[in-house]
Amino acid sequence: MIIGIPKETWHDEKRVALTPAGAYALTKRGHQVVVQADAGLACSFTNEAYVEAGATLAFDREVVYGRADVVVKVMPLLKDEVKSMAPGKTVLSFLHFNGANSEMLQKLIDLRCTAIGYNLMDDEDGELPVLMTMSEIAGMLLPQIAGRYLETPEGGRGALLGRIAGIPASTVVIIGAGMVGRTAARAFSDAGTEVLAMDNDLSRLRQLELHTRRSVNTAIASHYNIERYVKFADVLVGAVMIRGQQSPHVVREAQVKQMRPGGVVIDVSIDQGGCIETIRPTTHSDPVYEKHGLLHYAVPNIPALVARTASHALNNVLVSFVQQIADQETAAFRENEILRRGIYIYEGKCTQSEVARLFGWPSFQIDELIRQR
Repeated sequence: MIIGIPKETWHDEKRVALTPAGAYALTKRGHQVVVQADAGLACSFTNEAYVEAGATLAFDREVVYGRADVVVKVMPLLKDEVKSMAPGKTVLSFLHFNGANSEMLQKLIDLRCTAIGYNLMDDEDGELPVLMTMSEIAGMLLPQIAGRYLETPEGGRGALLGRIAGIPASTVVIIGAGMVGRTAARAFSDAGTEVLAMDNDLSRLRQLELHTRRSVNTAIASHYNIERYVKFADVLVGAVMIRGQQSPHVVREAQVKQMRPGGVVIDVSIDQGGCIETIRPTTHSDPVYEKHGLLHYAVPNIPALVARTASHALNNVLVSFVQQIADQETAAFRENEILRRGIYIYEGKCTQSEVARLFGWPSFQIDELIRQR
């Protein structure tokens, strides 16, 4: 089977889905790997490194999308990329509900392609292996981001995240105690901030308290508590994600307005639509905007700030899934529940109810489609 690794075309996206190590693992199993020239250059993976790993270089994007049976990328397909796809291909990438394009998805349906979203790939316990590793990186980066935009030259409150003698630490409120929220809470706490994390799941809050050795305060994410605590935040982090759905607005504009002037609002769930009412997507080149006296940050691909680390992390998780698809083809979807649950288009049929609802399409049961296959 031929596996294609294209160069990402999203603005400010420097990651690559498979590193030379991943290409080596696939070629050693007898598969062909076609890599678009300079696909990994931004994270210091040279063309020569891919060639030494057994991959073939392609200097034209159309060659990668045209030749490959399976295309492995990071960000969702753009319209120009879909135009290069040949019928019946399989593509793996993230699926952003906030920016899902009906024209692009319709083209995949018309081509009878199969599309798998990393943020839909979960197991029976609800763990999302690909998303989890990116969420961990994003959570670790949040104190750096928040600290920067609290600084005076950036237009922030002019406050230090941590405490020094005689001066209280900044207050960080995190809504959502999944992997992003849990990692961020630990990182903010290690930076010396006063952290309050909220979630509707008590078991998550218990895990967080154990994870942070009870250095983080926790509360149920009720409307009452959000109303009560957000007003004291120097930094507000929204990290609410519901698998396969758009994130609900759990923080309303009126509540954001009550925050301390010069504070920072960060919505990590922006790729699911965002959970803070005042948020809209931003980019690494233009990461913040001011609203109600607060700096808002909503970059959907935060891990791209550390593209090399993030690419290694993606490769480590993805390579076994790609190997299974390459080795077993359709049988891989029968045998691997995580892969099967990540499918949102299967041979031209939409299999995720939320995607179907967004665009008014019929929804099909993936298990039934694979059984028929």
